[in-house]
Amino acid sequence: MTRSMTAFARQEVQHEWGSLIWEVRSVNHRYLEPHLRLPESLRDLEGPLRETLRNKLSRGKIECTLRFVPEAQSQTLTVNEAFARELLEAAQQVENLLPVSKPIDTMDLLRWPGVLQDTRLDMDAVKKAALTLFHKALDELIDNRGREGVELAALIDQRLDTITEIVTEVRTKLPGILQAQRENLRARLKELKAELDEGRLEQEMVILAQKADVDEEMDRLNTHVQEVKRVLKSKGPIGRRLDFLMQELNREANTLSSKSIVSDTTQSAVELKVLIEQMREQIQNIE
Repeated sequence: MTRSMTAFARQEVQHEWGSLIWEVRSVNHRYLEPHLRLPESLRDLEGPLRETLRNKLSRGKIECTLRFVPEAQSQTLTVNEAFARELLEAAQQVENLLPVSKPIDTMDLLRWPGVLQDTRLDMDAVKKAALTLFHKALDELIDNRGREGVELAALIDQRLDTITEIVTEVRTKLPGILQAQRENLRARLKELKAELDEGRLEQEMVILAQKADVDEEMDRLNTHVQEVKRVLKSKGPIGRRLDFLMQELNREANTLSSKSIVSDTTQSAVELKVLIEQMREQIQNIE
């Protein structure tokens, strides 16, 4: 399934010890780039969370924010005296190095992570619940990315069908274009009252036909279109493959433009470039 890299998910759960809220946002990015915002008491979840993201996602900038609100009656704060003494000793050493010092503020010391400890909360239960809830939020994010991906694939498919129509139209018009060029050359020679050399005329028309021959470009455009359609239906990350195919489509459109001998084919080449650019912009959001 085609999956977008842009989505949002939110999951919340309430327990007797408090509430947990996960918010997960993702936007397009060349690689997988997780950003985790966790409460200090749950900081050691970062490793398992990153591993989960690597296993379930391939690309995108992922912002994951966890809010933990403990119930007031479930908390009893105590001071980690050993850690507090170490902080005081370190602060005293720094204070001795300063020409002017001021007393250590007690509240600043209490705000330092790890000085205050919650002795009643079962943090193992909190961490387990946070991981379970994260999996739910991530599954919701993936589902949302999938739904948007389906819409992106439909938009791209519409443009691929239009490209096929343009290629068919150019193929149909090309014999008439060459015949019109032959008649124009005859008319100009007649106006100049030049002697008409049928052999030379045929040589000029062969050269013109070779310059205007875009059969290979048309074949490759059709091939690339079919490959894009196939990739859109394949499993796994497809964004980079699609981006490469857009480059190939654009290359053929440029060649068609350079070989154009009338305004009709030039306009067709311009329309192809517009469609390819529209698809490329959509593909930037595909995983």
